[in-house]
Amino acid sequence: MNFDVERERARFPALHQQVWNKPLTWLDSAATTQKPDVVIDAEAAFYREDNANVHRGVHALSARATQKFEAGRDKIAKFLGAAESREIVLLRGTTEAVNLVANTWGTANVKAGDEIAISGMEHHSNIVPWQMLCQRTGATLRVLPYDDRGVLDLDAARTIIGPKTKLVGCVHVSNALGTVNPVRDLAALAHAQGAVMLVDGAQATAHVPVDVVGMDIDFYAMSGHKVYAPTGIGALYGKAKLLEAMPPWQGGGDMIRSVTFEKTLYAAIPAKFEAGTPNVAGVIALGVALDYLGSLDREAMYAHEDDVLAYGTERLLEIPGLRMVGTAPQKVGVLSFVIDGVHPHDLGTILDRHGIAIRTGHHCAQPVMAHFKIPATARASLGLYNTRADIDRLIDGLLAAIKVLR
Repeated sequence: MNFDVERERARFPALHQQVWNKPLTWLDSAATTQKPDVVIDAEAAFYREDNANVHRGVHALSARATQKFEAGRDKIAKFLGAAESREIVLLRGTTEAVNLVANTWGTANVKAGDEIAISGMEHHSNIVPWQMLCQRTGATLRVLPYDDRGVLDLDAARTIIGPKTKLVGCVHVSNALGTVNPVRDLAALAHAQGAVMLVDGAQATAHVPVDVVGMDIDFYAMSGHKVYAPTGIGALYGKAKLLEAMPPWQGGGDMIRSVTFEKTLYAAIPAKFEAGTPNVAGVIALGVALDYLGSLDREAMYAHEDDVLAYGTERLLEIPGLRMVGTAPQKVGVLSFVIDGVHPHDLGTILDRHGIAIRTGHHCAQPVMAHFKIPATARASLGLYNTRADIDRLIDGLLAAIKVLR
């Protein structure tokens, strides 16, 4: 097999439109990926043909919906390399998954005097829940530093992760820098101290292979919309022994075995954490998105993305006064930069008029901006459908914007 980017681009209808009378150049996949026809069709087909609640009905539509819903769970488990499908909790996305762990495992296991260690390049969704847990329990939040390339300092991590550490949290791929972090090494450091390892995989799943068993990760969170699936759906992988010991987070339907006014018995995992009517269509469509990725030559796809990233870095550095933010040797998918004398928000506004969509701001990673002593960056981020031609259009747009803004 090989990877034919033009063939794959044809599968994404949103890419083939005009914005401000210019062809759309989508360079904001770190915020959300566009969706292929098969994913859009799968979600629509559920509502046209199989719309019913799952696990509860005895009629044909409910049986069909349940079968496809649980098949989606199986596909997620396979994609992440989980040992069992029951280790996959279906949620809205990475943010909800991290909050679930903080509010269930965290409440049960963290006390005053304990420490939570997270990297300094985390998205807010892997900072704020731990701050809230520390405020409730009296635990301390420790930060693992990184250098000005965006490379995590493993030597410093070895000194910070210690006997008081209960959990180590780290983003697999930084949304602001593109750094691929050594999560396997961090997991080994955590386990050596009796701590558990949580990984924010939101940015990783579309760009690097994931094997939660091989990496010995305890919790791994993912978002469907970052991996060519719909918004509002994602998953938490958790080792079965951890999930079984954790209390439920929310109460309601489908997470119970029996209820009386005196006592409630909870369902087995993963249902214990899935109160209420789930996003059935989203789970099915996420499964189809993973099927789509599985139909591709993934290694060739990764090589194509790496080529576009390298080309983009080379072309951006040709622009006078441009500085790349995030230059780790191991990185994927993200081109963050600042240009002397040009505010990123102004840059993004003018690029939009050229049909070029990038993200500008702090990217929900304000501590990263503080590290580099900047308020914001411009970020062009890549998906499997991007090409060198997209980079050329970005460069032309940047040069035109600089003429206006300087």
